Amino acid sequence: MDQTDEDAWSDGSAKSPGSAWLECLDSAVLAPSLLNTQPWRFHVHAGGVDVFTDAGRQLEAVDPRGREMVLSVAAAIFNLRVAMLAHGRQPLVATLPEPQQADLLARVTLGPPVQPDQTVRSLAQAIAERRTSRQPFADAAVPTEALADLAAAAQLEGGGLAVADDIGRMLVLGLVRRAEQKLRADPSYPVVLARWAGREAGAYEGVSPEEFGPWSAIEELPLRDFGLVHPSGGRQPARFEAKPTIAVLYTTGDTAHHWLQAGQALERVLLTATVRGLSATPLTQPLEIPELRERLSDPRDGRIVPQVVLRLGYGPPAPPSRRRPLSEVLI
Repeated sequence: MDQTDEDAWSDGSAKSPGSAWLECLDSAVLAPSLLNTQPWRFHVHAGGVDVFTDAGRQLEAVDPRGREMVLSVAAAIFNLRVAMLAHGRQPLVATLPEPQQADLLARVTLGPPVQPDQTVRSLAQAIAERRTSRQPFADAAVPTEALADLAAAAQLEGGGLAVADDIGRMLVLGLVRRAEQKLRADPSYPVVLARWAGREAGAYEGVSPEEFGPWSAIEELPLRDFGLVHPSGGRQPARFEAKPTIAVLYTTGDTAHHWLQAGQALERVLLTATVRGLSATPLTQPLEIPELRERLSDPRDGRIVPQVVLRLGYGPPAPPSRRRPLSEVLI
């Protein structure tokens, strides 16, 4: 390793991170998050980065345990890992390194030099291309080999991905629809949407009106309804695919450790989908209501815990989400 490379990462004596760390953190903050809350913070120090949750961005009304917040930060950790590999360094990750410091989720340090392979290069390129799409997808079926790739991606990060059959699709969409109804009846829910959806132009966070997408006139696909607080947002009705591909990402437990696995598995799945030319939409509503989340668990195996529901397919390009400047998330 020559001195030029070491200077790019910095030895921690400088007042700001080296250029390589900054480029990797630029990739980290492109991770998806619930309502684009971006609940992460980073502290760059000698030899590594500490990754924290930003508890002030936890959505208590729909995420009282902070599970989805941890998933979001874990997705950022995965992006950081991929970016470091693409820059030629092995990331060494210690999760939950300080048990008494609950908001510290990971400590990522520089490992030895590595030569990035084609998978790493493809995933790194996909970080900036990945989008959350709320648009109608084509009726074309997702190929079996593509779904196998996504399942393998989840497995590499300690998770699993189960693709629903026709009966499973009806069950899952029914639970999403029921969850959406329950959320609409909760008076705290519109407050959350008003805070994080449709904010003024130029904001660095939240879901912009351009990302709302059209609405399903007969609600055959129950996407999250931003029209609750923005009824005049100009959303038009549209026909969505008749048989969406639905997959459930799961872990074998439900602790903070499993949430960190799930968030990293989610991002590997989403980036792999992007490489494959697939679009994705999280359908997280039933996972925000305990009794409905339990119904998504495998009754034959109590260790199978659902963490994310995804709709997958081929859709039109989606607009990029807003992002906070890196200076706002650095400690």
